[in-house]
Amino acid sequence: MMPEAPSGPDHMTPDEFRAAGHATVDWIADFLAGVADRPIMPDVAPGDVRASLPPSPPSVGESFDALLDDVDSLIAPAVTQWQHPGFFGYFPANSSPPSVLGELVSAGLGVQGMLWSTSPACTELETHVLDWLAEACGLPDRFRSDGPGGGVIQDSASSASLCAVLAARDRSGGSEALPDLRVYTSGQAHSSIEKDVLVAGFGRHQLRVVPVDGDYAMDADALARMVEADLADGLVPCLVVATVGTTSSGAVDPVARIAEVASAVGAWVHVDSAWAGSATVCPEHSDLLDGLDRVDSYAFNPHKWLLTNFDCSAFYVADAAPLAASLSIVPDYLRNAASDSGEVVDYRDWQVPLGRRFRALKLWFVMRSYGTDGLRAHIRAHVAAAATLADRVRANPRLEMAAPLSLGLVCLRHVDGDEASERLLADVNSTGEAFLTHTKLDDRFVLRVAVGGTWTTATHVDRLADLFDDLA
Repeated sequence: MMPEAPSGPDHMTPDEFRAAGHATVDWIADFLAGVADRPIMPDVAPGDVRASLPPSPPSVGESFDALLDDVDSLIAPAVTQWQHPGFFGYFPANSSPPSVLGELVSAGLGVQGMLWSTSPACTELETHVLDWLAEACGLPDRFRSDGPGGGVIQDSASSASLCAVLAARDRSGGSEALPDLRVYTSGQAHSSIEKDVLVAGFGRHQLRVVPVDGDYAMDADALARMVEADLADGLVPCLVVATVGTTSSGAVDPVARIAEVASAVGAWVHVDSAWAGSATVCPEHSDLLDGLDRVDSYAFNPHKWLLTNFDCSAFYVADAAPLAASLSIVPDYLRNAASDSGEVVDYRDWQVPLGRRFRALKLWFVMRSYGTDGLRAHIRAHVAAAATLADRVRANPRLEMAAPLSLGLVCLRHVDGDEASERLLADVNSTGEAFLTHTKLDDRFVLRVAVGGTWTTATHVDRLADLFDDLA
């Protein structure tokens, strides 16, 4: 007698899944409704969360109610509440109900969009929604998909920048020329640029750190001198990374002048606008796009300030050919008629990993749910609130602005010096009403206030100003 074939696990029935889904959405809705009442920073010590969990996985499946109960009692209280309206640390990680639901649909479809053929809708919606985003933000036509370039969604600006580094490296001669290649960026650029350069095989000495001006933007004349000196030494400038909206101060590098310097020597220009780029959905901030019609690649993160859940980084290239030349490897098991025809985009050639999630769905949900008017209202409310906060800082005799106001970013310090500034940061954070982070500018301690959370309003920013008045 043949042994009975083993059966698979017991999956949720459609009705059980429906009930669990309703319970999950209800939990998320309740969580968001009460997030302002939660402590922003969890009161946990290292190891507390793990100590609350069983040491081994269950051998028999547990009920979904038990799972959700543990999320409520063990997980939610132990996360930093990025969605709290008083969270002003780092740059925001936006979320919104339409985006959450788009993520849910993406998970339910469960597609792997590495090739057009592995899910045509995954690829074509991404192409289309990136064109929508380019139009909404006023990006140059060279970044639209109807030319040699186009857009793709990466997981983060760090990955987008890495792709630019790799394309620039290989366009300039690749591994054979690598020892002579040089990359340039300012000392205010995001740390990911240095990491990307190292991952791409460069030595630290091959990354040239360009000085900045009094407003912490790259000094393009200094860049020109550094490029000229490297050329005289027989070296090859292959990439310049400009930043529009630096992490520490929100500084904006002079992209047009940088592109002029780079184009004279054939260097790739990548613009990292991870945070500030979302503001260009408002026409009054189109100055942030100056010079973008002359660069090779550009990235910004809708997951920072455009109501879209992490991870969603929009990466645009003026010409996709160098990117694909650097990243495309085609084993036989990935060959298919659609790809061979040349009539489709295979986004696995536009990124480092092979696999791809259906990220475009959540961005599509957001853009359709809010419309460009709603997205602009979101940005404008935060920019206005930050301007009011900056006025309050200037009016406080114990405080001073540490850098020019930049969109929703306010940088300040105590007039009595670093110790007083550090004490003010600790005192504000200890209230539980707000959370700030710090940076160093000109080697001085600076408090950063990044206004941009989904649920942050002018009222929350005014309350922070009151805390400064009370605690400074």
